[in-house]
Amino acid sequence: MTISSVVRTDTRQTEYTFGNFQMLADGTLLHGEEIIHLPPKELTALRFLLNHAGEVVTRVQLKRALWGDVNVTPDSVPRCLSSLRARLETEQSIQTVYKRGYRFVGPVRYVGAPIKSRSRLAIMPFAVGPHVALHLGPTIAEEVTACLTEKCPPSVLVLARDSVFTLARRGLTAAQVGETLKADLVLTATLFSLPTHYRLRAEMIRVEDGVQIWIEDLLVANSRVAALQSELIQQLLFRLGTHDSISLEAGAHALQSASSRPEAYELFLRGRYEWQSCERHRMQDGMQHLIRATELDTTLLSAHVDLANVCVGQELYGFLSPEVAAKEIRRIAACIPDVACNAPKFLPTMGWYSFHVDRDMAAALEMFSLSTHLPHDPWTTRLRVMFAVSRHRFDEALEWLRAALAVDPYAPWLHARLAWTHHLAGDAQKSVEQIEKSLNLFPDHESNRLYGSVILAYNGYAARAAELAEELARRTPYFDIATAVRAYALARDEHRDEAHSLLERLQWLSRGRFVLSSFTAAAYAELGDEQGAIDELLAADRTRCPWFFQTLADPRLKSLRGHSQFKKMLAALNEMEASVANSLECLF
Repeated sequence: MTISSVVRTDTRQTEYTFGNFQMLADGTLLHGEEIIHLPPKELTALRFLLNHAGEVVTRVQLKRALWGDVNVTPDSVPRCLSSLRARLETEQSIQTVYKRGYRFVGPVRYVGAPIKSRSRLAIMPFAVGPHVALHLGPTIAEEVTACLTEKCPPSVLVLARDSVFTLARRGLTAAQVGETLKADLVLTATLFSLPTHYRLRAEMIRVEDGVQIWIEDLLVANSRVAALQSELIQQLLFRLGTHDSISLEAGAHALQSASSRPEAYELFLRGRYEWQSCERHRMQDGMQHLIRATELDTTLLSAHVDLANVCVGQELYGFLSPEVAAKEIRRIAACIPDVACNAPKFLPTMGWYSFHVDRDMAAALEMFSLSTHLPHDPWTTRLRVMFAVSRHRFDEALEWLRAALAVDPYAPWLHARLAWTHHLAGDAQKSVEQIEKSLNLFPDHESNRLYGSVILAYNGYAARAAELAEELARRTPYFDIATAVRAYALARDEHRDEAHSLLERLQWLSRGRFVLSSFTAAAYAELGDEQGAIDELLAADRTRCPWFFQTLADPRLKSLRGHSQFKKMLAALNEMEASVANSLECLF
């Protein structure tokens, strides 16, 4: 029985066809059989232009349609349209009308035929049998999820990895995960070790009635663990009723992301498993595994991308200095020919470092623009949001977060980052409501404890905030940000001596290793040491701390906003924005 037999039919309509493109009523854009992933603003712009096909639409009209009454920089509309044009490839549909605006040209047809809705597939973390390394099951499942997300046919939607894995870690069964996420199908598998082979037993379950639709046994030699991924993907696509050419392309893509060197691929899987733990020693071990994997096989692109991600992750946690992380990122970039074509997932990382380390806004915008077509995944979305928040474009960041939560509703860090963005935007009520929701859903997740400590302390719940930060610091050694936010919470709770003691400890530690200083500024400001807070921010600026620019928007630093040096720091960001806006005004 093929999975295609469970695809549902409903009355959703295809809204438009133009050229070789089709836009469905749910916003899905198809180019032939390929799904084109558009960011929310570009999707809104395309729909607006299609609604006014043949008419000249002014920038003011587009701005109002995209951002309402929110003030945005002059480059916002041109950049959105430029990126949208790139997604439409050779279809020169969006015409610039000099000094008037834009016009969608070419035939546009409304189609009202019923279409098939997409069948929702959840891929559980794979279990492992005796004598199988623990990291193999979940990492192979994660690779299969990533590949199918990119290559799956329009009839199937692969649900986000974070939500599925989070629910599975809570002990929910496959059926319960499927019901919670409103999936139609759930894939489970167990990996067994034989004397000379690996055997993967995969089972597909229909959520509606719990029926096992099919079971498949895959057998590969112990030295060919990478082949499990590509063979399972091809079997899945065959069961989906997909055309052979798509199946072959996806299988080839899976093998390309794997390795001709089995040792390199296994090191890559082990490295991925370790670095995602968010524990300092394991992240560093994972980084070493990934470095070794890329040395053994320079063509293993997935390892290069993961190595870039672990650099970002360690930098954000304060486990790696921005200088060292940037050096490694540049080395990785030099190893990948034609990044945009061969490793597009690396583009957001390049954009992020161009912005916060090199302070090159034009290069950063180019990298993020080239990667707008990428679907949501934890690190792509995280960097998009960090970039938007650091530019103080909070509405844009909120838009990315809400769009991501629509497809990944049980990702703890998304909920936490949403609360943090509301906090930076100055919306105290929404930040508290969101962090309370996040803590209720994911009480033990480090992001919720971190942002929870900041937000609750600022809004009058300092004692509880201090407890959250203390527990976070205890669970995550070397996580200096936890110590800094605890110092702030203690200062808010009138435990000034304890707060001073923690800040002195961080100062002492900074003599021997890198310590992030952006979050300590709020604690100094709360203690009334304005110059101490400014000094911490200057140090964060000097060391290219990844939190620096968003910290400048932190309402906890409101008392510093009249300080001349604080104004200079903020002016640097405004100058970067203005230089790019001026160049775009000349082009459009």
